[in-house]
Amino acid sequence: MRLLLLYKDYPPVVGGIENHLRLLAEGLAARGYAVTVLVSGATRRTRVAEEGGVRVIRAGRLATLASTPLSPALPLLLARARPDLIHLHHPFPPGDLATLIAAPGVPLVVTYHSDIVRQRRLGRTLAPLFRRTLRRAARIVASSPAYIRTSPFLAPLASRCRVAPFGAPLERFATADPERVAALRARFPGPLVLFVGRLRYYKGADRLVRAMAHVPARAVFVGGDATVRRADLEALAAVLGLTERVHFVGEQSEEAVRAWYHAADVFALPAVERSEAFGIAQVEAQAAGLPVVTTEVGSGTSYVTLHGRTGFVVPPDDVPALARALRVLIANPDLARALGAAGRARAQREFSLERMLDRMEAVYAEALEDPAR
Repeated sequence: MRLLLLYKDYPPVVGGIENHLRLLAEGLAARGYAVTVLVSGATRRTRVAEEGGVRVIRAGRLATLASTPLSPALPLLLARARPDLIHLHHPFPPGDLATLIAAPGVPLVVTYHSDIVRQRRLGRTLAPLFRRTLRRAARIVASSPAYIRTSPFLAPLASRCRVAPFGAPLERFATADPERVAALRARFPGPLVLFVGRLRYYKGADRLVRAMAHVPARAVFVGGDATVRRADLEALAAVLGLTERVHFVGEQSEEAVRAWYHAADVFALPAVERSEAFGIAQVEAQAAGLPVVTTEVGSGTSYVTLHGRTGFVVPPDDVPALARALRVLIANPDLARALGAAGRARAQREFSLERMLDRMEAVYAEALEDPAR
């Protein structure tokens, strides 16, 4: 089957959706699909390459508007690909337009990663386009049941939605270089709270900095600048007198990130907005046996981490509650280990890469049997 995955970016662009797209594309290619990924490129020239068994088309980019790349060639490139099925990753408005213009009769699957949360005016303007795409889609994929219930776009179409949580190559995160782990523990003696992710506003990194004023531990933030600057977080830590206990190490290689997971005692994802639709870093942390503290924002964060079973879920933007949950795990290492072990078992059951690919293949089969028009 000729399968086309459509989104705005693809690795080496760094991001959770981009990484998911590569895992999905390469995993399906390994299962025998003829996979093409169509995205916007970094330059005005369209480029085509074979990467990991996947044909990657990076359409020439004319401009970027509201964080969205504009590539006028997208509809033509989509039409030329002649896919049997299109898998659009939302939100990407130019992708909606391209499928509408160039492939109105091709079966369509939409992975609905997130509502547009911050740019509300833009979201209202584009709402008719999004609703038209979703009505046309044969199947809509959400990463958790909560997002179907709470999204104003998905709830009316719940019968057409399917849950397919994001998966990770768990075996990669189950182990780490012992020497590297020992070196990190020597450099940052515990207890150690870990945050992994680009510094986007909705991940709530500043709330974790504030919580650490009330937690007898160190915190390490792994990830580069995005909508929040590392310098601003460092300044906040300095104002709170936390310079010796709160550390920012920037972007790291995958091998280094794995070592951080195994050097830490607790993982924290203090999200404050629904833009954090899932939190794949939680799954990676679970694969390493870490208990997780996250927040309830009406998305998949509390689907990945089950309160009292694999970690703790606290209200968003509640620094005292975040600090209390971290203190409980720091003060009770046996409890932390038990929750971490339960998280690892749940990740193996629900969030493996193979499980994700199985679910997605089932969605494709449904879409091809009963495509919406």
